[in-house]
Amino acid sequence: MTGTAFMTDLDFDVIRRLLLERSAIALDADKRYLVEARLGPVVRRLHLNSLGELIAQMRTEPGNGLYRQVVEAMVTTETLFFRDHHPFEALRTVVIPNLIERRRNERALNIWCAACSTGQEPYSVALLLREQFPDLAGWKILLLASDLSRDALARAREGRFKQIEVNRGLPAAMLVKYFEQHGTEWQLNAAIRGMVTFQEINLAQPWPAMPPMDLVLMRNVMIYFNVDTKKAILSRVARLLRPDGYLLLGGAETTLNLSDAYRRVEPMKAGFYQLVA
Repeated sequence: MTGTAFMTDLDFDVIRRLLLERSAIALDADKRYLVEARLGPVVRRLHLNSLGELIAQMRTEPGNGLYRQVVEAMVTTETLFFRDHHPFEALRTVVIPNLIERRRNERALNIWCAACSTGQEPYSVALLLREQFPDLAGWKILLLASDLSRDALARAREGRFKQIEVNRGLPAAMLVKYFEQHGTEWQLNAAIRGMVTFQEINLAQPWPAMPPMDLVLMRNVMIYFNVDTKKAILSRVARLLRPDGYLLLGGAETTLNLSDAYRRVEPMKAGFYQLVA
C-alpha cells in the first residue's frame, strides 16, 4: 500500500503528544521509524491509505477508539519466560524464602507484576512458587498482573503461547509438565493460570485500590518514562509496598536521583530495592 510509511513532522508530533498524555511514554525525536513500523499494521487493518489518513481520522473523531488502538500498537510488549535469570534466582534463594519466614503467621503474600504484557513474567512467578515452594499451597496468594494493553491482557488470560515463545526461557521440563499442545501453540494448564489475576492498569494514571504489596515487579517499563513520571511512580510504589517488601526493577533502571525512599539490596545484585527504614 503506497503512502503507509509517510508521516509529516506535524503527524509525528501528534503521536508523541498522544503517547505522553495517554501512557506517559516519552518518545524521542529520532523514533519516527518506530512509529511508522508499528502503526503501519493499524493502517492496513483499518483499510486506510496512509499514516497521515489515520492521524487525520483520530483528530477529527476523538471518540472513535482509534486513540486506544494507536497507543496499544506503540506500547512495547517484548517479554519472555524467566527473563534475565538472575532476578528469578534471587527470588528463589533469597526474596521468597525471606518473605515466607516473615509472613509465616499471616500465611498470605501479595505480589504485583506491573506491565505484564502477554503474561510470561507473572506465569514465571506462578511456576516458581508452584515448583519451589510447595508449603505455600495452603497460603492466600494474590498474584496480580497488570498492563495498559487490553490486547496483551486478553492473550495473557488465555495463557496460549507460540512455539517460539515457549522456547524463550521456559525450561523444557516445565513445558512438558504444565502446558498442553494445541496445534502450533501451547496452553498453560488451568491450575497455574488460575493463580494469576489480570487487570488493566495504566501506571501513568490513577491506580485502583490495591492491598499492601510484599513484592512489586516493575521491570523494563520506567525506561520509557520521563523523570517526573518516574518520580511519581516510585513515590506511589513506596506507599503501596510493605516496610519489609521488595521492589524489582530492570537491569537498566534505578531509583538513584529519583527517590530517597529506597535502598538497593546489594548482595543480590539483581535489581531489588527495599524501603529505607
